[in-house]
Formats: sequence, C-alpha cells, structure tokens
Amino acid sequence: MKKNAAACTCLAPVPAVMVSCGTQEQSNIITLAWVGTINSEPPTVSISIRYSRHSFAIVEECKEFTVNLVTKDLVRATDRCGVVSGKNADKFALCGLTKGKGVAVSCPYIAECPVSLECKVVKRVDLGTHAVFFGEIVNVIADEKYVDEKGRLSLPEGLLAAYVNGKYVSTGEALGSYGFTAKEKNA
Repeated sequence: MKKNAAACTCLAPVPAVMVSCGTQEQSNIITLAWVGTINSEPPTVSISIRYSRHSFAIVEECKEFTVNLVTKDLVRATDRCGVVSGKNADKFALCGLTKGKGVAVSCPYIAECPVSLECKVVKRVDLGTHAVFFGEIVNVIADEKYVDEKGRLSLPEGLLAAYVNGKYVSTGEALGSYGFTAKEKNA
C-alpha cells in the first residue's frame, strides 16, 4: 500500500559534484547535488545555486563554471567544500585540492577529479530560493585512462559518488546499458 508524503526535494540519487568558479587567482568551490543534464546538442547542464551562497555572485558575474565529478576518494573534500563558505576560506587550500588551469573558461578545474565539464552560462532562471544556471559544456577535461580510443568517456562502474537522502553513496554495479532490452530475444 502507498501513502502520500509531504512534497520535498527527494529525487535520488543525484550526482554529488564540486563546481569551481571564479578565476585562477580568485576562485571558489561549491558542493552541489542539484545538477543535471538538460540538452544533448549543444551539450548543456544545469546547476541550482541558492541566492545567498558566495558562488552565486561569482557565477552570475563571470558567466561560467566547471562541474567536477567526484569519486569516493573525494567525498571528504566534497563535504568540506559544502559546509565552509568561500567568503571565509580558500577551499582549494583547505581541502588540499589542486587548481588546473581552465582551457575554454577562466575558472580552474579540480585536478583530482576524474572529469571536469567546462561550462559557459547561456541562461539563468530565477526560482524561489535558488537560481538555475544553464551551462553549455564547451570543453571536457578527463583523466586519459577514462577516454577510449574514439575520444569518448568510459567511466568504470562504482567510480563516481552520488547523493541520496543526505548521504554520499558510491555508484554501484551496472544493471544494464542503454537499449539492452531492445537486444533481448522477445523484445
């Protein structure tokens, strides 16, 4: 039997990411779980930032950001970047993270992350407590071991972290791949 529950932001799992913004000299990192893919061509993602956050003003001014995917080894730094304000601390230094020089954007990427999506803001939508920034992915920086011979990302099972009900979790085993049911005998 099912029962009605209070309306909430209970979509899960969602990616746990660190978004870097600003410049090489004046940068910040914000931890976000409200991130999503919203378009294929051009490749576009969305990030949702509370207006009161330090990174909101930075992204609004610079009109770019980098989404850095997080592994289980980076969960501690991810959490720390989510509970400390960039107004009061250099989060790269605080968490022992390395600034990579952006290729297609001015903001740094996080060198320890396996994949970084450099984005330019193409739109902002204002909602109640948050603004949603749509960012066109203009470049992807990835560890070479995760790029196949055709130049596509090939991430192993369990590499990335996700966020579920206030907890960081490791992504697990694959349950199927896109279109697997179409290949079945009686499809």
